[in-house]
Amino acid sequence: MVNIDSLKIKVDSKKLLDISFSIKSSTALIGESGSGKSLTLKAILNLLPKNLKVEKDINADFDLNYQTIGFIPQNPFTSLSGMTKIKNQIFCSDEKKVEVFNLLDLPLEILEKYPSQISGGQTQRVVIAIALSRDIKFLLLDEPTTALDFENKENIINIIKSLRKNLDIKILFVTHDIDSIRDICDDIVILKSGKIVEFGDTNSVLNYPKDEYTKKLLDSSFKNKQFRN
Repeated sequence: MVNIDSLKIKVDSKKLLDISFSIKSSTALIGESGSGKSLTLKAILNLLPKNLKVEKDINADFDLNYQTIGFIPQNPFTSLSGMTKIKNQIFCSDEKKVEVFNLLDLPLEILEKYPSQISGGQTQRVVIAIALSRDIKFLLLDEPTTALDFENKENIINIIKSLRKNLDIKILFVTHDIDSIRDICDDIVILKSGKIVEFGDTNSVLNYPKDEYTKKLLDSSFKNKQFRN
């Protein structure tokens, strides 16, 4: 089993981000806009501007690089080229394409289609297929259900649950949708202004939050959920 014993990141001399946590299996990263969630993902992916001083120490038993990290962006519709067939946007063998499409319950005929010819849920699964087309060890998810309707959101959540169960990978799940990570993530990291204010197992944090910021964040999330319903 792959391990990530610790993940330590500092950005811009501790002013923007200063965090440290472990990922046992799957961890949720939660916080308001501007809390440091996107900074964390970009630091891991080496996507931050060069003028920012970044100190990164990830203690894992594998090398973190393009081949071992998979990334699921927030908006799948901007992740694919509209002028290119799906099959030409997945860079792996035909056998691997069939394998990941079967894993994600995607019809193989989609490979011959353009992005505009498939549904939103299928588009998100194609983006996941691209991430899984390599032998990844670490999967980063950036609000993967934000652009989806309720039915497709539930489908994607079930897919992530299946990946967590069947693949030997670690998952870092960034989301505002706290309810979606209940059965996916073992642990939760609560970020505020680039620092961790609470970290613990999912049930404990959701049911017995200790920090006042966490309590307000959870209360706001559930109120918004009730309002949407």
